[in-house]
Amino acid sequence: MDPRDLIKRPVITERSTELMENGKYVFEVDRRANKTEIRQAVEKLFGVKVLKVNTMRTPGKKKRVGRFVGYTSERKKAIVTLAPGSKEIKLFNS
Repeated sequence: MDPRDLIKRPVITERSTELMENGKYVFEVDRRANKTEIRQAVEKLFGVKVLKVNTMRTPGKKKRVGRFVGYTSERKKAIVTLAPGSKEIKLFNS
């Protein structure tokens, strides 16, 4: 798979911005991706050395709009820890 297909988008929340100070970055990834594929994709896309990858799956939640019931989509997040001395990932152009 192409690395751009594995890594969908960065997750930008208050907690994830706090993790960035410690060299940890949070990405939403493809549900079928494993830790090795995520590590290789991040190293190839951003040119950094990855120390560790933690993943978590979030099940879809039940939602309703009026009388219609549905589910939000399932997601998989990856918390990528960079190796010491590795440059940081520029997620914003500010």
